[in-house]
Amino acid sequence: MENNFKYLTHNSEDKKWGLYLMVAGSARIEPDTSYPPKGHPTGYNFEWKNGRALQEYQLNYITEGEGIMETRKARYNIRAGSIILLHPNLWHRYKPVRDKGWFEHYIGFRGEMAERLIQSSDILRDMNVLNIGFHENILRSFNDIIVETRNERPGYHQVCSGLVMHILGQIISLEKNKNFMYTAVESDIRKACLIIRQSIHKNIIVEKIAKDLNVDYSQFRKAFKKYTGLSPMQYHMSLRMKQASYLLTNSDLSIKEIASRLGFCSQYYFTKLFKEKMKKTPSRYRESSGLR
Repeated sequence: MENNFKYLTHNSEDKKWGLYLMVAGSARIEPDTSYPPKGHPTGYNFEWKNGRALQEYQLNYITEGEGIMETRKARYNIRAGSIILLHPNLWHRYKPVRDKGWFEHYIGFRGEMAERLIQSSDILRDMNVLNIGFHENILRSFNDIIVETRNERPGYHQVCSGLVMHILGQIISLEKNKNFMYTAVESDIRKACLIIRQSIHKNIIVEKIAKDLNVDYSQFRKAFKKYTGLSPMQYHMSLRMKQASYLLTNSDLSIKEIASRLGFCSQYYFTKLFKEKMKKTPSRYRESSGLR
């Protein structure tokens, strides 16, 4: 199970800014495991029979798996592509289907601006669950927030507030434009992005992805590049290099271990590709980050 979360402190300046974070994290909940994962403090952890009510807003983006959520007034089926918006003092409980699990990315936030933004939008004010599908830019914002909170550099609350606003704006835009979106091609590309993202630890065969999606390979490749700005292989390599950069600067894994973890056939081949893409060898990249 991949489980990474951080509960955050804030000062008077952060509060004056109007939107500040309380928690950010992600977790891959494997089938047949308990939920929520252990380690959360009192007030955040809960048992299914009791549920919970938070004193903040929370967004939870489910990118894999499925589950259920209940409030006092409604019951929702959660599936991949669902985003949950919890309001302060809302009693709720949710969990993945036990034999399927799920992958969640979540952020909790407070502030006068946060309250104003959500209450001024008919969509957000009344929202508990929306199925928005898989959106690379929204997932990227969640991941960027997690990185910012992990590093806790001065001003990170202000940076994260902009990312939260971006996510909220994207949700509103998607809901307003839902009748004009989700063409067959767009749906296929989004599915392909998710497949590729889940395959950063191994090589991919683009023809097989197209075949599995039941689309013509040539048309699929052209549409993918038009949609993302990258070919499927470039997209895959970009994700692998980003993960390699993270492991080089945030772990003590050897370069050989990182190459193996990301599915490269040899350390030499990984080093060659990394230097081509990042303009530095893995060892030099690690040194420049202050790690030895």
